[in-house]
Amino acid sequence: MDSFKEQSIIYKDGNFFPAQSLGMSFSSQTIHYGFGAFEGIRSYHTANGIKLFKAKEHFERLKSSCEQIFLPFNWDIDQLVKDTYKLLEANSLKNAYIRPLVYTEGSLTMGNPATVHLVITAWTFDTYYGEGLLKTCISSYEKANPLSAPVAAKITGGYLNSMLALSEAKRKGFDEAILLDMYGYVAETSSANIFIEKNGKLYTPTKGNIIPGITRSMVLQIAKQLEIEVEEKTLTANDLKTADAAFLCGTSAEISGIQSVDDVVFPISFSESFGSTIQRVYKNIVLDKLSFEVII
Repeated sequence: MDSFKEQSIIYKDGNFFPAQSLGMSFSSQTIHYGFGAFEGIRSYHTANGIKLFKAKEHFERLKSSCEQIFLPFNWDIDQLVKDTYKLLEANSLKNAYIRPLVYTEGSLTMGNPATVHLVITAWTFDTYYGEGLLKTCISSYEKANPLSAPVAAKITGGYLNSMLALSEAKRKGFDEAILLDMYGYVAETSSANIFIEKNGKLYTPTKGNIIPGITRSMVLQIAKQLEIEVEEKTLTANDLKTADAAFLCGTSAEISGIQSVDDVVFPISFSESFGSTIQRVYKNIVLDKLSFEVII
C-alpha cells in the first residue's frame, strides 16, 4: 500500500492530473480512514475589535483530540492563536468560522503516520440554524460507542453517524436530529449539546457518551452566575418530550431554542425559558459587551 507515489498520475472527474498538483494528498489516511482531528472556532466583530472566542481552549482541545487517537501534535498553541488572527486579517474577515484540521501525510497503511499537517481555513459566518426555533426528531442512528473510538475527541471519522442522522432528519422535514447512546439515553444532536428545562431546573446529559463542548461549559458557568440550578444526569427520550423547554448549544449553534421533538411542542415559549435568558447573556459575552440586562 506504500507504493503510491505523489508523482503518480491520478484521475479526477474525467481528467488526469499529477497527484502533486491537486494539493492535499489523496492517499492520506484522513481521507480514506477518517484518521484526523479538527476544531471549530468563532470570531466576532465586537465593540473592542475582532475577537476569537476561546481560541486557546479550542486549540487545546484539538491537541487533546490528536493525543486521544495517537496523532502527533507539535504546534505551539499560542502561536496558532496569533496565526489565526493573521488569517482573519489576510481574508478581511470579521464574523467568521475557523476550521483547523490536522491531517496525515500520504500513506495508505493502517499504522500511525510519521508526518502530519495542520491547515486552518476561515470564512464569513453568521448563524448556523438561522433565527427560528428548531424542529427536532429522535434519530434512528445512535451516538458511537465510546469503546469504538474516543467520543470526547473531535475526529474526522467520528462524524459519519452525525451526517447520516442529520440527513435523515432533513428528509423527514426536521431541522436537527437528536442521537441516543447505546443505552438509549439522550446524547447530543448531530453537532451540539442539549439542555432541557423542567420544573424550574435545567438538565443536560452527563459526560461519557458526549462531546463535552466548550459552549456547554460556558452554559454551565452562566447558569451558575444566574443562580439557575443545573443537573448533569442521564436523560431518556421521554424526559426530552415531557420537558417544559429545551435548547442546543455549540460553537456554531451558539444557543439555539428548540420548538419540538418528534412534533411534540414544548409548553413553555422559548422566549420565556431559561434558554432565552442564557442566550442573551451568551451573546453579550461573545460580543465583548461590558454591560447587559438580565431578565429571569
